[in-house]
Amino acid sequence: MYKDIMEIQKELKVPKSKRNEFGKYNYRNCEDIVEALKPLLYKRKLVLILEDELVEIGDRYYIKATATIIQSEGDKRIAVSAYARENDNQKGMDAMQLTGATSSYARKYALNGLFGIDDTKDSDVTNTHGKDKPTKTPTKTPSKTTVQMIKTINMDEIVVIKDLLSEMDMDKQVFLKSLKKHINVSELEDIPQVHYARVVNLLEKKREAANDE
Repeated sequence: MYKDIMEIQKELKVPKSKRNEFGKYNYRNCEDIVEALKPLLYKRKLVLILEDELVEIGDRYYIKATATIIQSEGDKRIAVSAYARENDNQKGMDAMQLTGATSSYARKYALNGLFGIDDTKDSDVTNTHGKDKPTKTPTKTPSKTTVQMIKTINMDEIVVIKDLLSEMDMDKQVFLKSLKKHINVSELEDIPQVHYARVVNLLEKKREAANDE
């Protein structure tokens, strides 16, 4: 299945056909990526599933989007998640539109991670697209990012945590339940990168306490 993903990454072409006049740059959105993927997935008998989940991290709520590729003939799957936070004050959008825009943004970056798409300048649907005019200091470059992405820990860091759990003979789910007092995550893969050192420190303290008994 990884060979299929590799081939799709090589063949996938999603031009930045949309234009943000306010920010003066071209971009692609989630829908563009999905449309370009459909024939490539069909050829390899793969199914794409996009799912959203509302998660609490610290004192803020984020949309966690997960892009999953599943074999139509078999049970193998590969998934990548990305997070996006609703902007506190997004003009021109009601609550439903803002949540939808945030979902689209998170899904896009989950797809980017799964298929190796580079988007270093896009914040697409959550931008004003030229509808809002600056009222002060018109020569100042406007901010193009209206949602915040969260980078999660990588595979090497997950292995470190799993090794510590194994060393202490601690069940992963028991640890995740205790971790919710500090970080509200449901899987090791969801731990934000900024909290990695804190999580390892918590585990090491538990290990030291167990050795002292």
